[in-house]
Amino acid sequence: MALGIGLFTGVGTSQNTSGQPYDGGPAPTFTATNVGPTGGREVAFPLKGSHAGRPVVLLFFGAWCPSCHEELPPLARAVQTQDRAGGKLATVQVIGVDDLDSTASARSFIREAGVTFPVAYDPDTVITQQKYGFNGNPYAVFIKGDGTIDKIVRGAVLTPSSFTADERALIPSGT
Repeated sequence: MALGIGLFTGVGTSQNTSGQPYDGGPAPTFTATNVGPTGGREVAFPLKGSHAGRPVVLLFFGAWCPSCHEELPPLARAVQTQDRAGGKLATVQVIGVDDLDSTASARSFIREAGVTFPVAYDPDTVITQQKYGFNGNPYAVFIKGDGTIDKIVRGAVLTPSSFTADERALIPSGT
């Protein structure tokens, strides 16, 4: 009978029991030192103050990651273009998460890639591995304004156009 109850209660649920983030689930929270060129001394998710409730994209990368050297610069240029243009896409907050680098290496890579958004420094992979369960890079997490994960993209598959399309999906229609 216990087996029947267990099977019955598990049917139709989309809940992830592994403890790892999943599409439709809540995005893990964090606060870290900002090594990016903009923002305050710390980077936090969820966003606070006047930015609370905005959609967020987390881009996980590291200078040690060969794929990140190819993927990040075009994405950073797309973010710059969106920010300059204003409009709805400029309301999506992009936050980088740099892991396993020294501070100097992280800042150098961020500068070379053309990053213009805040970057959480994660030298011990507390955010990347412990909170998000990611091994290796790159990863991208698209988070709705209510804090739920819309989509997790694994590996170096994002192009500026797919990145922009995934950002658009975060913006509620009618706003």
